[in-house]
Amino acid sequence: MKKTLKNTLLILVFLTFSISTVLLAYLHFFASEDRKLSGEWNTDLDMTEQAAVTAFHWLQDIEAVSVTLEDVESYMQDLTVQVHLTLEETARFEGTFCSNVLPESYVVCSKAAYEAFAMAFRDLLSERLRMAGYAGSMDKEAIEALVYETFGMSTVEYLMSCGPALLPSLEELQVCYDGSGTYEAAEGILARQFDAGGDVIEKTECYIRQGSMLILSEDSGFHSPLIYTLEMDGELE
Repeated sequence: MKKTLKNTLLILVFLTFSISTVLLAYLHFFASEDRKLSGEWNTDLDMTEQAAVTAFHWLQDIEAVSVTLEDVESYMQDLTVQVHLTLEETARFEGTFCSNVLPESYVVCSKAAYEAFAMAFRDLLSERLRMAGYAGSMDKEAIEALVYETFGMSTVEYLMSCGPALLPSLEELQVCYDGSGTYEAAEGILARQFDAGGDVIEKTECYIRQGSMLILSEDSGFHSPLIYTLEMDGELE
């Protein structure tokens, strides 16, 4: 009986040791890879809500026509500006970084926002004209012609010059996201030191890396997390 118990205990110890060894090997060779941050990463800043809310407040002032935020949101879809982040590990859990807003993505996003704004504006203008008893054509081309006749420019041009700013300026976004410097990563915290003309500004974020996805969120939790994806063939050695 004692011999059987001893053998059973030895087997259990051996199994426990084996499982622990396998687990440690996995953590060393596989899980540790998810702690490496080196690579070329991209994320999209969602501008949709801000653009929709700004357009909504402006469109509310059109006389005799009611509009809801949901109405405006139906026009504004998937408005994003791309941020590119390069992380290069120079020592264990530390290295250099460079982050920048892609200007071309800002231009595309701004254009899409104002085109959506113009669609909403034309539809509300059509409704206003109908209520006023206008008997002419209400199709897009006819309304666009009326806008051009009235303001001497297209609907998009009119809204861009006389309407509200739907997005933060490119310069404002660059202040928030552009920069380079060094970083340290430990226990799920990414601390980045930005070189700013001789001054060093530190930004602390919580991070999780899962394969080709990197999630960054400010340590305060005030802003929504940014989800970066690894560029194809972008991982650095």
